[in-house]
Formats: sequence, C-alpha cells, structure tokens
Amino acid sequence: MRKVSIGKQDYESLIKSGCFYVDKTYFIKEWWESQDDVTLITRPRRFGKTLNMSMLECFFSNKYAGRSDLFEGLSIWNDEKYRQLQGTYPVIFISFAEIKANNFKDTKNDMVSVINDVYKQHSYLLEDDMLTDAERNLFRQLDDYSNNTNVNKDISNETIYRAVKNLAAILYRKFEKKVIILLDEYDTPMQEAYVNGYWNELVDFIRSLFNSTFKTNPYLERAVMTGITRISKESIFSDLNNLNVITTTNDEYNTSFGFTENEVFAALDEAGLSEKKDDVKLWYDGFTFGKHKDIYNPWSITNYLDKKEFKTYWADTSSNSLVGKLIQRGSPKIKKAMEKLLNGEYITVGIDEQIVFDQLDNDEDAIWSLLLASGYLKVDSMDICVSTGEQKYELSLTNLEVRVMFQKLIKGWFMTGDDSSNEFISALIDGDLEAMNYYINEITLNGFSSFDVAGKDESRIRPENFYHGFVLGLMAGQRNTYIIKSNRESGFGRYDVMMIPKQSTSESGKKLPAIVLEFKVKRDSEKSLEEAVEAALKQIEEKRYDEEILALGIEKERIRHYGFAFEGKKVLIG
Repeated sequence: MRKVSIGKQDYESLIKSGCFYVDKTYFIKEWWESQDDVTLITRPRRFGKTLNMSMLECFFSNKYAGRSDLFEGLSIWNDEKYRQLQGTYPVIFISFAEIKANNFKDTKNDMVSVINDVYKQHSYLLEDDMLTDAERNLFRQLDDYSNNTNVNKDISNETIYRAVKNLAAILYRKFEKKVIILLDEYDTPMQEAYVNGYWNELVDFIRSLFNSTFKTNPYLERAVMTGITRISKESIFSDLNNLNVITTTNDEYNTSFGFTENEVFAALDEAGLSEKKDDVKLWYDGFTFGKHKDIYNPWSITNYLDKKEFKTYWADTSSNSLVGKLIQRGSPKIKKAMEKLLNGEYITVGIDEQIVFDQLDNDEDAIWSLLLASGYLKVDSMDICVSTGEQKYELSLTNLEVRVMFQKLIKGWFMTGDDSSNEFISALIDGDLEAMNYYINEITLNGFSSFDVAGKDESRIRPENFYHGFVLGLMAGQRNTYIIKSNRESGFGRYDVMMIPKQSTSESGKKLPAIVLEFKVKRDSEKSLEEAVEAALKQIEEKRYDEEILALGIEKERIRHYGFAFEGKKVLIG
C-alpha cells in the first residue's frame, strides 16, 4: 500500500512524495473542453476541492512549465494536445478558506492579506521595467496595509475591488496571454458573515469584488470557483451572466470530486482490506452527484486506510455549529423531520439550491437545501409536478457516519455537564419513577434557561412541541436498542412518543420494556401537575395507543405508560 498522507492538499507535494493518490486529472480535460468562462463548482467540505484546484494550477501555470513529472502516468498525459498545453498560462490562485472572522472589518483585512499574498507570489514582476509607478505603488500599498498592526488602518474598497483585475492586467502584458483565475472556498467568509451577523455588509463588498474580477475583466481567460454552497445569484453574482454553476445535483464533473466505489474498492484491495468493503460502504458511501450514486467521502476513506478503524472522520472535521443552530432553533416540523431521518426514513421537501443565508431563519425548507449541499443528506429520488413544475426531492441521511454525527450532536444539546441525561434514560427503562423525576428536573433546571424554547416566532409553536423535542433529544443515544417514533397514529389517536425495543432483552440480560410517553403542559384549568399527569395517562388508555405495540407481539405486561407534566422548568412524571 502506498503511504497514505492525511490532509495534504498541495498537488505537487502529494505527487512528488509518491503518496496514495486517486487519479482525477481527467477533470482538467473535462473543464477545459467545456469552454465556460467562469465555473462555480459546489461540493461538501473535504471532498478534494482544494487538491483539484492545486492540480489545475500545476497543470496550467507557466510557473510549472516543463513539469511533466507531475502528470506522467496519469490519464491527462495520454493526450498529446494536453501535453503541449501544460505550463502555458499565467495563473492567479486565491483561497478564502481561512477567512473566518467574526466581524466585517477583520474579514476585509483578511481579504487584503490574502490578495497581498497572491501579489507576493508574483513579486518577480517588480523587477520588470514594464510596470508603471501606479502598479508598483499598488504592490507596496497592499503589503504596507497587510503588515500594519494599527486597528484604525484603512484602505479604499475600490483598491481591493480592482486588485485582482489589476494583477491580471500586468500578467497579460508580461506573458501576452490572458490569465486563469482560481478561487477556492469562495463562500467561507459568507457563512461566517451569516453566523456572526454582518451578512449585508459583506454581500455588497463581495459583489463588487466579483464583478471586477470575473465580469468586467478583459484579461481573464477562464476561472474556476469552488465552495460548499451555491449562494444566490441575487446576493453576490447578480452581475455575472457568464457563470456556469455546477451543484451536487448536476451531472457535470460528477466523479471528479470524491471517490467512486470502484476507486474505493481498488484502494481497499491494495491495502489488504478487501473483506471490509461492506462495512466501508455502510459507513462512508451514499453521496450522490447528479445521476452518479455511490460516491465516497475521500477524507473518511483516506483516514480509514491509514488507521483501519471506523470513526466519524469527516463529521468530526467541523464544529457543525451552523447546522446545529438551525435544527436546534427550528420549528417542530423541522425537529420531526430530523426524527424521521434518524430513524432511517426519508423526507419529501422542495429544494432551492440557491441558498440565501439571510433567509435561513424564516424559510423552513432552506435548511434542507443547506444540509444537501453540505453532504449530510442525499437525494434518493426527485419528482416534478407536471402542472406546476415544482420539484420535490426525497432525501435521507447520507450514511452511517452522518447518522452517528447527528446522534452525537443532538444528544450534546441536552447534556448538563454531568451524567443526568444518561441516568434519566436508565431510570426510564428500569421503571424507576423517583430517579426519573429527580434527573429530569436536574436537566431542565440546568438546560432550559439556555435553550431557545420557542424559536423566532413563539406564537406559532405550542408549548408541548418544545418539550416533545426536548425529550426526543434525550433519547438520541437509544436508537441502537429502540425504534423511537413520535406523533404516529395508533388505536384511536396520535401518541406523542413510542419506544419499541428491537430485541426482548438488553446486552446485560435485562428485559426491555415497550414505552409510551404522553406530554401535557399544565393549563389554568388544572390545579396541579399531578392532574396534568393523570390527564396524560388517561389519554394513553382511552385512545388505546398500545394497539401498535400489541400488534407486534409484545406482551401487555411489557408495556409501560408514562405521563409527563410540564410547567416552565418544573416536570412531573407519573
């Protein structure tokens, strides 16, 4: 097995080291022959975007002229036309991957630093007599600003907007060839702007920068941008009518990012892990790009090849803070949809691939678009309504790695810093009412003050729905032992939560009960929490919620009923 290098994103370094590499050089040919002026390709994080952009630079940049050693033996080198093309263009390579400031001013400063680094890469131009005084001054101005530690420093927006275009003009004069521009992780600053509340400021700034760089730039040969999300055209691409956008639902470049199943299985054979193919497929397969299914996440595959352990490698490379925020503060409809996904089911929703971050708080369906673009969901099928043209997608969790990640994420929201959550679940299964009441009140006392109970619009959300979602979160870790359902019909009504054991006994030999939960928020008409508990238990009996469990052959004596009564942070279970 070739040495597996983890996280190496520099193409030259990877090839020279002889490390494990899956040949993606055919992407060069596919992109070049597309003839598109500006191409935006969106893929989830850790899917080889940066490595492929580095590969494009090594192939086209005149800085790498004569470097056949970087491509010999790979698919692109089989074509004589492309052998002649290698190393023949000036290239500007920019990355926004590290621009993650929590305010607009620092983001602007970081962008200047990134652009200044690009100018430094072409500092050899300063030795050429062809530069005008204004162009030399621009080199100095960007460098002086980047190295100035004064918090009150300033540089005009116009200087930044035109900086990349001006560099392209100089390179065009120098080499008498138009310039290829590569912009990696273009949307990283945009996501940070949404999370930290300076979206509108950055949108205006980025729009002007992109207009100058990609639209009104006569020195541009072609450009590629990569990112995770397709931010709406109206937000930052309104002036770019020469842009071809390739998302995860398009067929173009559908195997250029990520590993195909054949590529993964060949790597497992090389590593002597052929017998692990089924397990690897369960954990890391499931991504779908266009019509091509069975795409694997390369980060998880390379880590597994290196460590030979099944872990949530890809899921652990991000804090998932944006996803967590949207789900945690989402409506009951969103929480119920997440519950279906965690149960291995699919949801049917509309998808708008043009993500408008400032609408995420108001548009419930926008979260599914974000989760799909980010790789957490996959498309199982798509249907178009003939009369309206509306597209409906059936989506499910991508694979076991993603499912485990969400279980950890949701469980983490309800942890109190001690073992109260685990103790509550143990008491629930053991039937220890006293312990259940003690631990649930410990959890609510410590957790409810910081939890966004009703989201943005409290008038739309019944109090029971919040408590319902809260208790479901506590149960996130029980899905290996129980089938957990909620708001389903059984008997003559709809129960709140039902826990159906997957086997009759636990690993320790204990008999596992089936459990029915009903939630009540104390109303003014009820004098006490005790009365609310009685009302919940009475509803379970009168509506005959046990019917679904009994139909599965589970004995009546193994079924437990629990009524939960809530009043603010106070909880009583009977």
